Amino acid sequence: MTSTAIPSSRAVTSSPVVVALDYDNRDKALAFVDRIDPRDCRLKVGKEMFTLLGPQFVRDLHQRGFEVFLDLKFHDIPNTTARAVAAAAELGVWMVNVHASGGARMMTAAREALLPFGKDAPLLIAVTVLTSMESSDLQDLGITLSPADYAAKLAALTQRCGLDGVVCSAQEAVRFKHELGQAFKLVTPGIRPQGQRRWRSAANYDS
Repeated sequence: MTSTAIPSSRAVTSSPVVVALDYDNRDKALAFVDRIDPRDCRLKVGKEMFTLLGPQFVRDLHQRGFEVFLDLKFHDIPNTTARAVAAAAELGVWMVNVHASGGARMMTAAREALLPFGKDAPLLIAVTVLTSMESSDLQDLGITLSPADYAAKLAALTQRCGLDGVVCSAQEAVRFKHELGQAFKLVTPGIRPQGQRRWRSAANYDS
């Protein structure tokens, strides 16, 4: 099985930049996309845009030459998650993610679902702890670790399950590189140009 949605015209970029498309309108999103070069970045499509615009919007981005990170954070029983990840691969996305808190069986099933796609398989990464979560939120779930330590625990589990990397904060990146190695991919969201207004996260990570 191979992906059916990878156009030969798609740009190949080595840029580490992934631009988040946070729009609620297709025309506005594409107007922005048409101002940037697929050789300079990749694009991220999250739950709001995908729910509003569906798979065709991802195809529209592919037709413009962009590689797409489908940021849907799948979290379900192993079989359902595996099918969802395979559907993302069929769509031809560059990267897709799951929630590490879904556990080892779920993450392993997701990874195995991509094996038939061979070299056309998207990167598979996991979300550890949402940046909105504080220690009190974890305690409500019966988790006594700090957000930082719980994220590290889930990142290590993700690596053991054979996934390509994790989403993490810039603060966590140094620790994860040290503990998990340079080959394990780290995707850091929320990085803004200097001078752009920043929104503070509720999460407080222990040093």
